[in-house]
Amino acid sequence: MSKLSKYNRFGKNSITKHWLWNSLSVVTVVLVIIEIMLIAVIRNYYYSAAKQYVTSKMNVVTSSVTKTAGDSETNFNSEIRSLVEGYADKDKIELMAIKTNGKTDVTSSGFLPDEQTQMLDYEDAKKSSKGLASQIFELSTGEKVIAVTSMISSKGSEYEALRMVASMKNVDNQILIISIIITLVVICIILIMFFSGRFFIRSIVYPVIRIGQITRKFAKGDFTERIEKTSDDELGELCDSINYMAEELSNTESMKNEFISSISHELRTPLTAIKGWSETLTTIDDRETFIKGMRVITSETERLSQMVEELLDFSRIQDNRLTLTMDTIDILAELTETVLIYQERARALGITLNYYEPVMLPFVFGDKNRLRQVFINIVDNAIKYSDTGDTVSVEAYEQNNEICISVSDTGIGISKEDLPKIKTKFFKANQTRRGSGIGLAVADEIISRHNGTLTINSEEGVGTTVMITLPCIEQNKEPDNQETVNVELITSDPIDERNSINE
Repeated sequence: MSKLSKYNRFGKNSITKHWLWNSLSVVTVVLVIIEIMLIAVIRNYYYSAAKQYVTSKMNVVTSSVTKTAGDSETNFNSEIRSLVEGYADKDKIELMAIKTNGKTDVTSSGFLPDEQTQMLDYEDAKKSSKGLASQIFELSTGEKVIAVTSMISSKGSEYEALRMVASMKNVDNQILIISIIITLVVICIILIMFFSGRFFIRSIVYPVIRIGQITRKFAKGDFTERIEKTSDDELGELCDSINYMAEELSNTESMKNEFISSISHELRTPLTAIKGWSETLTTIDDRETFIKGMRVITSETERLSQMVEELLDFSRIQDNRLTLTMDTIDILAELTETVLIYQERARALGITLNYYEPVMLPFVFGDKNRLRQVFINIVDNAIKYSDTGDTVSVEAYEQNNEICISVSDTGIGISKEDLPKIKTKFFKANQTRRGSGIGLAVADEIISRHNGTLTINSEEGVGTTVMITLPCIEQNKEPDNQETVNVELITSDPIDERNSINE
C-alpha cells in the first residue's frame, strides 16, 4: 500500500481516527453512565433488601420481648439477657441490649462494642415515632455493617432498646461481582464496536481510499484501471458510477484522438490538393488546365473553410458562446437552397436526390444561417454515406403546429451499437468516410436552441432517416392548402433546376 493511502488511514485528519474518536468516545461515555446508574440501582436494591432482612429479624425478636413483658411472673431483665446471649442467628447477626443510659450491656457474641463507636441508629430510633431505625456505616476497623435498633419499654426494666448489627461484606461482595460482570459486558460492547469499526473501515474506508487512488489516475489520463465492486449498496453504486464515468472518459479520449487523426487527414487532403495545383499552375500555360486547377483550389478552400467553421462552432458550444440571430424566416427557402447546393454533387456521384417540396410552410422564428448550416450538414451526410445508385430524399411538411423536415437515404446505414452515440462529439460511425465527427453534435445543439428536435433512425445496410422538427409561428394553419411535388434533381444547371423546383 502506498504512503499516501497509509497517511489517509492513520493521518491526523483521517476518517479512521474521526470515526474511532467520535463514535467510540460517545458510545463509551454513554455505556459508562449506564453502568454507573445500573450499579447504583443494584447497590440500592441489595442494601434495601439487607435492611429489610435485618428489620424482619428485629421484628421477630421484639415480638417475643413484648410477649414476655406482659407476663408479671417473669423477670423481664433476665429474659432479655437470656434472649440476647442465646440468640440463634448470632453467627450472622449480633444482637445487643442497650440500657436506659445508652450503653450496651450484653451482646450475643460476648464482646462489647467500643464506647467511642457512635450508634446513630439508636439515636434515630429514640426520635422515631415507630421506635425503629436503621443505619449502614463503617466501623473503626473499616468493616461496613448494617445496624437496626428497636426501642422497647417495660416498667421496671433497665433495658431501653435492642440492637442488631450484621456485616455487609457478603452483600458488598455480591454487588462487586455484579459490577464486574456489568463492566465486562460494557468492555465487550466497546470491543465489539471497535472491531465492527475496523470492519467498517475495511469495507467502507479502504474502498474509498482505493477510489481516491484510481480517480487520481483518471485525472492524469490513465483510464485502464477499474474499481472493483465488492457490494451492492450505495458504495457499489458509486463504484459503478465512477467506472461508467471512466468508460465514458476513455471513449471520449479515444474519439478525441480519432478526431484529431481524422481532422488532420481531412485538413491534409485539401491542403495537399491546393499545394499541388498551386505548384502546377505556376509551371503551365494551358488555360483549360488553369481553370480546372482554380476550380479544385476553390472547392478545397471551401471545404477547409467549412471544417474550420465546424470547429469554431463546436468551440463556441463548449464555451457556451454560440449566439443566434433570431428572426422570422421562411424555412422552406433555406431548405430549397440547401437542396440546390447539393444537386450537382449528387448527380456527379450517381446518387438520386429527390425533393418533395410543399407549396408553402408556416414561418419559424430562428437563425436562418444556422438552420441552413444544419440542413447542409444533414444533406451532406446523407450523400456522403450513400453509394452510386442510392437515393436521398428530402421532404418538408407541417404537422401538429410543427415544421417537420425529413432527410432519408438508402446508404450504408448505422449499426445498432453506434446509433445511440451518433450525436456524441468526435464520434464517427464509419472511419472510411470523410468528416470531422462534430457536425451532428453542432447540428443537434443548434436545433435544441431553436426549441426543436433532431432524431435519427437507421438500420445498417438499409439506410438512415433524420427527422428535424421546429415550432411554427403561425397558428391553426390548414394542412389542406399544401401541395406536394416529387422532383428528381438530375439536371446539370443549378439555376434551371431551382426554377423548375419553384414552379
